[in-house]
Amino acid sequence: MTVLRRFFLSFAFPLAVALALTLAAGQRASATQEHTKGVLVLGVESVLRHFNGAVQSGSATALPGSQIFASPLRYDEHWNPQPYLAESWSVSEDGLSVTLNLVKTAVFHDGQPVTSADVAFSIGAIKKHHPFQTMLGAVDRVDTPDPHTAVIRLSRPHPALLLAMCPGLMPILPKHVYDTGGNLVEHPANLKPVGSGPFKLVEHVPGEHYVLEKFDQFFIPGRPLLDKIVVRVLPDGNSLILSLENGEIDGIPLLDDVRAVQRLEKNPDVQVTAKGFEGIGPLNWLAFNTKKPPLDDVRVRRAIAFAVDRKFVLEKLMLGRVAPAYAPISPGSPLSTTDVEHFDVDLKAAEELLDLAGHKKGPDGVRFGLTIDYEPDVEFLQRNVAEYLRSQLKKIGVAVTVRAEADFPAWANRISNHDFDLTMDTVYNWGDPVIGVGRTYLSSNIRPGVMWSNTQQYVNPKVDELLDAAAVELDPAKRKALYLEFQKLVVSEVPIFFLNVVPYFGAYRKGLEDIPETIWGPLSPLDQIHWQGEN
Repeated sequence: MTVLRRFFLSFAFPLAVALALTLAAGQRASATQEHTKGVLVLGVESVLRHFNGAVQSGSATALPGSQIFASPLRYDEHWNPQPYLAESWSVSEDGLSVTLNLVKTAVFHDGQPVTSADVAFSIGAIKKHHPFQTMLGAVDRVDTPDPHTAVIRLSRPHPALLLAMCPGLMPILPKHVYDTGGNLVEHPANLKPVGSGPFKLVEHVPGEHYVLEKFDQFFIPGRPLLDKIVVRVLPDGNSLILSLENGEIDGIPLLDDVRAVQRLEKNPDVQVTAKGFEGIGPLNWLAFNTKKPPLDDVRVRRAIAFAVDRKFVLEKLMLGRVAPAYAPISPGSPLSTTDVEHFDVDLKAAEELLDLAGHKKGPDGVRFGLTIDYEPDVEFLQRNVAEYLRSQLKKIGVAVTVRAEADFPAWANRISNHDFDLTMDTVYNWGDPVIGVGRTYLSSNIRPGVMWSNTQQYVNPKVDELLDAAAVELDPAKRKALYLEFQKLVVSEVPIFFLNVVPYFGAYRKGLEDIPETIWGPLSPLDQIHWQGEN
C-alpha cells in the first residue's frame, strides 16, 4: 500500500482480489502487444469515494476530477497561471476582487453552456463544503454582471486565490445539476458527474475501474488527443508494477516506492519521470501530540529530534532516492527554505535536554515510554521508520512501542481524536501554505475527529499571527519573509519533525508523449497526452 490510499480508505469499498476485467478499452496480454489506438489505461491503488472535488480532497478524487471538470485556471511547470475556463482575469489594485472573463464556447457534458452563475455556485459550494476551509475563507461573494463575467469579492486580500483555481481544487459544477437543495456531499451526481472538462465519465464499477471518454464539445479546439482513459484499481503496489511490466496497463501516474522505481528504470519498455509534483508538495514526518505529557515539554520534543538520524533514514531505509525535508513548506515551493534548525543527530544533546526536563534514567536505563503509530501498510515511508525509531530512541532512554492499527480508518480515528503520543504521517502542501500548510499549525484548526487538521494540538499565538499575516500579504518579498519566520519558529518548537519529501514518480510505457509535468502533474488535465504518432 502507498500513502496515496489514505485519501479513500475512510469508507468501505471492497477491493477485487482477482481483477477479471474485460474492458473494450484496454486489456493487455504482454508488454510487446500494441496499445489500443487512442486509449490510455492507467493503474491506481486508490478506491475513490466519488468524483466531486468541490467537497472532497485528495488525489483519488483529483485525478479523474481534473479530467471531468474544468476550472477557471490551469498551471504550467513554472507556477504560472494559464487560461482555462477563464480566457483572461484581473486582480484589483487593493487585492479585494478578482474578475474572471469566461470563454464563451464552453458547455457541460449535457450540452448546457457554462456561465458565471455556475462559477458562483461552485465557489460557494467549495467554500461551504471543502475540508480546506482556509482556501476560500476570504471569499465574501461572487457577482455575476453577465453570463460570462464572474467577479469574486473578498473580505481581505487572498494571494493564494489564483492557485486555488486549478482543476484539483476548484472544479466548476453545473448549477442546474447540483443545486437541488439537498446535501451536496451526498448528491447522486457525485457518482455520476457532469462537468465541462476534456473527458466525461461513461462507466464506473466501484473498487474495480472507471472509464473516461473524450468529450467532443470540449472548448479547446483539437483536444483532448486521446479517445478514452481507463483507470483500473489494483489491490497493491506489486500488482501495479507487474501490470505495467506485463503491458496490462500503460501507466502508473502516482508511484511513491523507490524500490519499484529502481526496478522500472531498468525496463526498456518503461519511462519514469519525477517531474510534475511540486504543487502537491507531499511531506513525510513524525508528529508529536503536544498536549500529552511528556511531549507537552518542548525540551522533550527537541531531544527526540536530536536523536533521529535523518541521514541514516534517507540513505539506508529509503535507498538514497528521497530528498530531505527540514521545514513545513515543501522544497518544491518558491516559499520554502532550508534556513532552519536541522537537528543533526546529537545523542549527547538529546540526553542533556531530557535530564533538564526532569526525566532521569531509571535502574533499567529507561526514562519513560511512548507509543508510535503509522499509517497501516505504508512500509517503505513509515513502518520501517517507526521500527528504526524504536531502536534509536532506546539509546537516549526512551522506550518506544510501535503500534499498528488494523486499517486506515482505525488509524485516522485514533490520530484525529488525539489518542496518540507519536505518529508517522504524510501531508500535502497543496500548492500554497494558505491551502495546505496552515491547517496543521493554526490553533483555530484543532478539530477533534477531523484528520489532517491540527492533530498535534499545537498552540503558539505568534505562529497564528504570522500565518494570518502571510495569508493576506500581497507583496511577494514580505510574504516570503513572514513564512520564513513561521518556519523557523515551528521547526524550533518541534510539533513535527520533518523527515523527507515523498518521492512521487510517474511510470509509463514508452511511446506515450506529452505526459503532464506541470506543478500538478497527473492531477492536471490530460488533454494533451497522446501516443507517439497519434496527435
